[in-house]
Amino acid sequence: MTMTPDDVLRMVREQSIRMVDFKFTDVPGTWQHFSIPSRALEQSLFSEGIGFDGSSIRGFQEINESDMLLMPDPSSAILDPFTAEPTLSLVCNVAQPGGAAYTRDPRYIARKAEEYLKSTGIADRAYFGPEAEFFVFEDVKFRSSQNEQWAIVDSDEGHWNSGRNGTANLGHRMRPKEGYFPVAPNDTLQDLRTAMVLLMEDCGIEVEAQHHEVGAGGQCEIDMRFDSLARMADKVMLYKYIVKNVARRAGKTATFMPKPIFGDNGSGMHVHMSLWKGERPLFADAEGYAGVSELARCFIGGLLTHAPAILGLAASTTNSYRRLVPGYEAPVNLVYSQRNRSAAVRIPMYSENPKAKRVEFRPPDPTCNPYLTFSALLMAGLDGIERNLLPEEHGFGPLDRNIYEMSECEKREIRSVPGSLDEALVALELDHEFLLAGDVFTSDLLEKYIELKRDQSAEVRLRPAPLEFALYYDA
Repeated sequence: MTMTPDDVLRMVREQSIRMVDFKFTDVPGTWQHFSIPSRALEQSLFSEGIGFDGSSIRGFQEINESDMLLMPDPSSAILDPFTAEPTLSLVCNVAQPGGAAYTRDPRYIARKAEEYLKSTGIADRAYFGPEAEFFVFEDVKFRSSQNEQWAIVDSDEGHWNSGRNGTANLGHRMRPKEGYFPVAPNDTLQDLRTAMVLLMEDCGIEVEAQHHEVGAGGQCEIDMRFDSLARMADKVMLYKYIVKNVARRAGKTATFMPKPIFGDNGSGMHVHMSLWKGERPLFADAEGYAGVSELARCFIGGLLTHAPAILGLAASTTNSYRRLVPGYEAPVNLVYSQRNRSAAVRIPMYSENPKAKRVEFRPPDPTCNPYLTFSALLMAGLDGIERNLLPEEHGFGPLDRNIYEMSECEKREIRSVPGSLDEALVALELDHEFLLAGDVFTSDLLEKYIELKRDQSAEVRLRPAPLEFALYYDA
């Protein structure tokens, strides 16, 4: 049942809630919040909003027009599971003074993408199922100053601790790239992941599975059941909040940084997608390649055509491109395939049920803003359908061979994703018309986003890396 403002006020009274917390997402994709005493929550606040300083939020307003409003969404109401006092959590939409929706609000863009899908007549629902991976560490230290550049992460599971002195060393550590599905005592994080899952379920996130991932030093994955675009983006934000805070409560630290460890697998966020019209799944065709329809292949064609630009949003950090490196298991090849995990687009073959037929876009990682990423993926796929971009007619596969057994000449024929954030941002600048259809994205939002990300890239580019001292200090 969808909550109404009256339901929220009743919940506050019946559960003796002391504080009300308002959460919203900035342009890069991080939750921000502030709280008020529960006595100050009135029904009018849901229609009139509550003010905040938009100039202090990344990607929002300039200081001369800083007054903004948050419009609480009553359907998002949950009890915050990490506060000492009973606290109601409400996810908010961002608005201009007067109540008009704010064009740089990521949540507004996701809502517009869903509306645009319906307006095309192609489908009335788009389902998204992201697989957000993360690392759990016992310790993290880092410093970047004028004369220091270093970082240390540590996991008790890490094979590098096999010779550790000073504390009890009980062995049973995973070898590099052998962290997928081991049992205890090698997998030390089962109970921690279970605590995360149970709390997610309590907060309305349906979970399908949890497990250790390939990265041997604490890499994990919890899979959420698919949902509609905007609702799934909301769930990704809550998922990350729960993962980080459950880990911290257990005296550990969790990170969604794509590549915190050298020489082992990075963390991605493979995104599964499907389109439906009424009760009919539009991606299924038993006679088609890998059981998918021509419409699904055109959707794939749109994803692959616009993939370099999409990655400006979906792989949104400089660290993202430490993971997306050719020659490893990363999904850098701009082809589609059934089952081949080095392809940018994979068609899972676990089930022949038409309702399970979907496509999986593999390059994203969980540092991205899910509202912007899911919206961009939908817009790219719809552009592929509207322009009949069959991938095989544009050099995008299908490719079912083992890429690592192909000759160098054959490999050179396969296009790859951008090799850096700067390259992806250039691609986004040059190829973004598909995002502007239906006024889903605005040029203003994209320009501000690219400016923010270029600033981050410049910060990284200006600093010497520790490895450079090993390579060049004695030159």
